[in-house]
Amino acid sequence: MPSTLTAAALMSLVLASLFNHSMAQNKEGSPAPVKDSQPHKFTNHLANEKSPYLLQHAHNPVDWYPWGEEAFAKAKKENKPILLSIGYSTCHWCHVMERESFENEKVAELLNKNYVCIKLDREERPDIDSIYMTAMSALDLGGGWPLNVFLTPDRKPFYGGTYFKTEQFMKLTDMVSSKWKKDAAGIQKSADGIASELGKVMGQGNLKPGEVKAEWAEDTAKAFAKTFDPKFGGYGKAPKFPQPQIPELLLHTGTKAKDQARIDQVLFTCRRMAAGGIYDHLGGGFARYSVDAEWLVPHFEKMLYDNAQLLNLYLNAFLITKDEQYATVARDILRYVFRDMTHADGGFYSAEDADSEGREGKFYCWTEAELKEILTADEFATAATYFGITAKGNFVDHSHPKPLEGQNILSIVKPEEKAPASLQGIKQKLFDIRAKRIRPHLDDKILVSWNGLMLGPLARAAIILDDPSYLAAARKNVAFVQSKLWDASTKTLYHRFRDGHRDSAQLLSAYASYLSGAIELYQCTLDPKILEFAVDIAEGMITKFYDPKDGGFFSNDTESALIFRAKDDSDSAEPGNNSQAILALLKLATITDDNAETKKFEFKAKALQSLKLYSERLEKAGQSLPLMLQAVCFASREPYRVVVVGDPADAQTHALLRAAHSVYQPEKVILGTVGKVEEFAKGQPMKGDKPTIYVCTGQECQLPTNDPKEVAGKFK
Repeated sequence: MPSTLTAAALMSLVLASLFNHSMAQNKEGSPAPVKDSQPHKFTNHLANEKSPYLLQHAHNPVDWYPWGEEAFAKAKKENKPILLSIGYSTCHWCHVMERESFENEKVAELLNKNYVCIKLDREERPDIDSIYMTAMSALDLGGGWPLNVFLTPDRKPFYGGTYFKTEQFMKLTDMVSSKWKKDAAGIQKSADGIASELGKVMGQGNLKPGEVKAEWAEDTAKAFAKTFDPKFGGYGKAPKFPQPQIPELLLHTGTKAKDQARIDQVLFTCRRMAAGGIYDHLGGGFARYSVDAEWLVPHFEKMLYDNAQLLNLYLNAFLITKDEQYATVARDILRYVFRDMTHADGGFYSAEDADSEGREGKFYCWTEAELKEILTADEFATAATYFGITAKGNFVDHSHPKPLEGQNILSIVKPEEKAPASLQGIKQKLFDIRAKRIRPHLDDKILVSWNGLMLGPLARAAIILDDPSYLAAARKNVAFVQSKLWDASTKTLYHRFRDGHRDSAQLLSAYASYLSGAIELYQCTLDPKILEFAVDIAEGMITKFYDPKDGGFFSNDTESALIFRAKDDSDSAEPGNNSQAILALLKLATITDDNAETKKFEFKAKALQSLKLYSERLEKAGQSLPLMLQAVCFASREPYRVVVVGDPADAQTHALLRAAHSVYQPEKVILGTVGKVEEFAKGQPMKGDKPTIYVCTGQECQLPTNDPKEVAGKFK
């Protein structure tokens, strides 16, 4: 989020006097009881959409429209404000507000009379969500989902908030409508000013390129290290999000600075997260975050993007330590993704809900009585001791008026102790029983951005853990994306696929993320076709999103339907699009050396110019950009270029390639000798007619070797 928005913040004071800020946000109220399912009484304009979130609201009595010209035209014609409600299908509080308010016919009557109502899936259109989330945060009106924003007919925000209880929401919407009818011109003037200031900040028009210094990464890592929780791991206080890019930065800088304490912080955090309730001890994979400081009680939704980033982190922890406990977690993440989150043709689904049967965590929790019935006496004694099972339980669903009693989340009580020998059989028995329960809702849309986040770590897992099935899954994912979401003739990559249809949105998040994943897959396979695909994505990304005036990349390809084109400026739950784009281009430039075929796009020059654009933010607010700071590290020196000479299908070549990937060194690229690689690599010969590896920096290479055991020593 932008750090300042002075003029708009001042306007919030105007709005405060206008609306008196009387509608305080409250996410801890008691929601209405869950309704029994009924035949559809209403159908609105969302019925033909593909988004699972929009379809969840297709039979609300609220006359919802999808984001688009039909809704905008109606608002202008009738001179009505727009209520834009943003969420996603696995959002717990979105479900609560739907039950309480959007299924309420009295609320619907009020909204339909006075507003044009639009529903937006934030995961399908993160570019739109980012604008309005930033506006609400900057105006100190709250942040989070569901996000309910009041807009002028030309889509400019002037008020809003997150979750409201029904009575609050009705009072607020009635008050806003009354103010609009009395003084639409005044509200429009304030909204114009808010949008203008917001555009200056989010479009980066207020930033001037400057020098980028490598020490900023070290300074930021040290600042993060000071927030480390020595008791439970992680950084900061409750609620705790894994935020994988933070520990990744600490590993990157810690190994570079030979700071073992910093590395140990990350390893301890990884162990504690994997021991906590945030981790699914039966099915694998991680939940979104924990509501407490000790990783015990999760918010139970599971997101593809979290598990993708955590897979990468645990692979790096394994590389640094060679400790199998980290590899086991990585394998379990993939076991979960392949079992529950994968389309038959290879795409990866988006998320699983926190709720099942209308209750958060019901699928995952156990009562003491249930476990005593399922397990033998000895097995129960083991499970109760290991996982801390009690009659009282350790989880209460405060979002429900009648919470279930005695609910236990499985969480390891003493993570430092060795697991009992019988535990695996106990876990399998519980998993089999749990599999018969009603599962949480699956959001089965396939987002290229999140698939790209998974593709890279999946490819790395294949080579690091030496599992060909992982590589087959990675290749299948690429085939899916190329078949369903890629137009090779125009180098166009679409964002969402579901139910046989792709969308039309052009988003930087899709290009930057899938480019990053494709580059990792190339380095794990040396397949020239994958490299060519990566180059094509990069060229399409630059053509559609790069800002030739100031550097950096816009979040979308056009201003149509948006109040301005924005550039993201933070790495949060998901890595920032500009961070991903910059680091990917730096790696691609090193692999190709901007050769004759790719030079006109100047991958490295555009990446460096983009880094310069963010120099002030990197220096003053580096903690908001941990991935971009890793790009700063990569750009600050000549990276290692590992040239593997030989047929990738040959066992000896594979052994060398695996040896290169088995070294934790984030400032390296690995390339073959065929395709759009640098000319230097193409000219390297085999040593003794055997597959050979060269480790080079700049114009110098160490002595080549045929021995995988010698590869690690080449990086010291």
